[in-house]
Amino acid sequence: MKEIHVSKKDTGQRLNKYLMKYLNAAPSSFIYKMLRKKNITLNEKKAAGDELLQMNDVITLYLSDETVAKFRSEKQYVTGTKSLQILYQTEDILAVHKPAGVLSQKSNKDDTSINEQIIEYCLSNKLISKEAFETFTPSVCNRLDRNTSGIILAGISMQGSRELSSALRNRDFDKYYYTIVKGEMKAAIHDIAYLSKDHDKNQSKVNRTSQNTKDEMKIETAFEPLSVSNGYSLLRVKLYTGKSHQIRAHLQSLGYYMLGDNKYGDESTNRM
Repeated sequence: MKEIHVSKKDTGQRLNKYLMKYLNAAPSSFIYKMLRKKNITLNEKKAAGDELLQMNDVITLYLSDETVAKFRSEKQYVTGTKSLQILYQTEDILAVHKPAGVLSQKSNKDDTSINEQIIEYCLSNKLISKEAFETFTPSVCNRLDRNTSGIILAGISMQGSRELSSALRNRDFDKYYYTIVKGEMKAAIHDIAYLSKDHDKNQSKVNRTSQNTKDEMKIETAFEPLSVSNGYSLLRVKLYTGKSHQIRAHLQSLGYYMLGDNKYGDESTNRM
């Protein structure tokens, strides 16, 4: 028999999802069978699996040590990552600076991203225990392109992840970007257009009117010139929608070219 006391970090998770993380090598059919047979209980009562866990709940596994060991494999994490620049921290969330050239989340198993750095930071600074890490993984809630620097928000508790995800989904945050473009933007532009993507070329095209294609997406962006001189403009960009390549492709469609952008920018200006 094993008793698990639910910590604050795990509050709000569904019991079945928690068990699938704790017994991470077990098939879901085994977990549901154990719940039905009361070999796994919640606060000494039969549970269906869809219950939301509360702090100090007790999950009891009426299983042998051998069975628990069989269905558990220790979760691994990357060590020796670069140090993080912390902008804001509570017991539930982190705001960190992501430098240009760093992935927000890894796309291949051998990648290292800001997400791995956050996990190591949380574990090494005891923001989350190794026991809690078995069933909850700190994770970024917004993403930035590899070559974009800026603020990354991460949930380091279930409550923090849930609240950040809700705030981002409901657009409770404003997202601003800064860039320099070729072309003098004399007045602010708030524009709505339509973006479609050529997946083979990994390149987007912006149209002024809808083409009524299947994968077309409506985009909305605001551009505010902060400084304009000698044929260039420093812009503050506000995203109302967040689509892949939106800022760069939208600027190109308006006749402005982001400096250093080899996909949508001006080749001769980039060479210069």
